[in-house]
Amino acid sequence: MNNQSSMQRVAKPLVFLLSLAPVIWIATLVFTGQAGANPVEALNRFLGDWALRFLLLVLAITPLRKLTGWNQLARFRRMIGLYAFFYAALHVASYVVLDQFFDWRTIWADIVKRTYITVGMACILMLLPLAITSTNGMIKRLGGKRWKALHTLVYPAGIAACLHYFMMVKADIREPLIYAAILAVLLGYRIVGKLTLSRAAAPGSPPLR
Repeated sequence: MNNQSSMQRVAKPLVFLLSLAPVIWIATLVFTGQAGANPVEALNRFLGDWALRFLLLVLAITPLRKLTGWNQLARFRRMIGLYAFFYAALHVASYVVLDQFFDWRTIWADIVKRTYITVGMACILMLLPLAITSTNGMIKRLGGKRWKALHTLVYPAGIAACLHYFMMVKADIREPLIYAAILAVLLGYRIVGKLTLSRAAAPGSPPLR
């Protein structure tokens, strides 16, 4: 029991540090001049990729927990969700600060004219209330039912993130399609689970075996 408790105490800080590793890595490449001919674009793409990966990872926790029975995975869901927002916010910040230099008129024109940027901004706007309400205090204020309803925004946010990536890529669409397929599996798992529960709860339904 003591060994298990010790492992749990070590696991969270370890996951925290591992989640920081990508941003430390890309910052090192940029500051040492190893991020390629266009470091601003490399930084922006890198941060966007990791925002999407963390978003998919947080959506994978519930299926993995149910399939493996490892309930301790739920302890990392909030942290990983906040890291998804962290990388998404850095992705947007790199565009606003390093690419557009706070030129709000050009930024607004991009949002209106370029559909993939419109979709990307919609994604970050959906993730923002999830990050703000991630604390225990906010769960108590909203109430469990309303909090859960609000946090279903993670599903359209995931769809928007994959769509943003797909629309942004001009040539090789294999990678965005892989992410979209992973998202489809994760959402499909939930849909099947809901349908199974609805069928089981329906009057006159035979018991599930």
